[in-house]
Amino acid sequence: MRIVIVGAGMVGHRLADELVRAAGAGASRAADNRAGEDLRVILLGDEAHEPYNRVMLSELLAGRIDLAGIELPRLDPDRVRVHLDAPVRAIDPARREVVTDTDRIGYDHLVLCTGARPRIPDVPGLRDGLPGGAYAVRRVDDVRDISAAALNARHAIVVGAGPLGVEVACALRHRGTAVSLLAPESAMLNRDLDEPVGEIVARTAGDLGIGFVSDAELVAVEADGGHVTAVRLADGRRVDCDLLVLACGAVPDTDLAARAGLPTDRGIVVDAQLRTGDPHVSAIGDCAQTPDGVSGLIAPGWAQARALARRLLRGEPVGPIPIEGAAMRLKAVGMSVVTMGVRASTARDADRVLVVDDRRARRHVEVVVRAGTLVGLTCVGAPEMAARLASQYDRPGIVPPDPLALLLADAPREANPSPTTMPSATTVCRCNGVTKGDLVHAWSDGCTSVDALVADTRATSGCGGCRELVCGIARWLERSDPPLTASRLAA
Repeated sequence: MRIVIVGAGMVGHRLADELVRAAGAGASRAADNRAGEDLRVILLGDEAHEPYNRVMLSELLAGRIDLAGIELPRLDPDRVRVHLDAPVRAIDPARREVVTDTDRIGYDHLVLCTGARPRIPDVPGLRDGLPGGAYAVRRVDDVRDISAAALNARHAIVVGAGPLGVEVACALRHRGTAVSLLAPESAMLNRDLDEPVGEIVARTAGDLGIGFVSDAELVAVEADGGHVTAVRLADGRRVDCDLLVLACGAVPDTDLAARAGLPTDRGIVVDAQLRTGDPHVSAIGDCAQTPDGVSGLIAPGWAQARALARRLLRGEPVGPIPIEGAAMRLKAVGMSVVTMGVRASTARDADRVLVVDDRRARRHVEVVVRAGTLVGLTCVGAPEMAARLASQYDRPGIVPPDPLALLLADAPREANPSPTTMPSATTVCRCNGVTKGDLVHAWSDGCTSVDALVADTRATSGCGGCRELVCGIARWLERSDPPLTASRLAA
């Protein structure tokens, strides 16, 4: 079975890997698994770079990691052919082919993972393309261009105070660039935090030297000689800048599907089995609009990749895949913000809610406990507590009878708990559902380095927030003498 994947982003890469895994597992369980035995995957990417972790682009901009550090694990070369710098120009559904600049590639099944493109405000100065000095953030090349422009920039403006906007502003400030955040909201991270908590984030940004222009509606961008010089706001204000970064969200990339006659709306319309209007074409990830809507989040895209691989190769129906986001971990230099699950403001009457609000220290912590389980946490300016609470999130039986104990001062102070005392079922990588036990078993099976653990379990390949903990577990495993067996370590 030849499966062509259009889009070598995080979801397309994950689908290719899931197909290989499903083929291997299926072949071992069923001798007649012809689809798995004959599997050939072609992954087409329009960038010249190997597939990489787009979530970590702000870390790349800050200079805290290099391109090699965000590249995704290599795929099985015997099953997957990766074509880089190979944008797909058209789909020929009648002949079951995709058309690139140099080739026509046939498929038995086509999967569109075209992702999303940056949302560009529809205002004068941006309608006919971005002027010099103005950038959106979606690709490695965008980050490289912004990094180069920041070297001589006098003042940068970042439009959008969501996670990406805040991360970009912090990254630019870390590089020594004068920067201001501009947003129509009155507080930062308004979709993830209640307004009073967002105000704490804004104060933290101010402490870092980042300006915040709130309640600001962008109405025009000015340029001189083809290079941005200022932005104009609805209230008449004019703010000078020679570097403009747009972090205004993203819209599903449906162009290729629409030109092929596939149904599109907000995204590429798919049914509950992730099929488009053509039974030989599926769509997943940011570009797909399921019956529940468009996700725009990486976790549902990865879940769709796994489910689709199993449907295509094993015939397993796709089950429900929630699209609502449950977690946000800010990757910003000098700022710590983590949210998971239920906010205090949306808790049920029967929930137990504890809040610590210390504005002078730029710190806010809240937990929501439901029936003895931690179902929500918000931690601003408290990275150690965030790490500890995150390890307890959504695990029945972990919360003590008095939830106040979660916030007591005698709680463990280390950001990462000791691997020796960590239960096997402790989730180490929330993005991929990897537990300590999974890492132990992978090590026992021969994955005796961090890179090998990442390739086998996918830990750290999401937001990257667990990398320090994974490295610590690897060091602990390496020090074990005599070598500890999986059964002993997982006890």
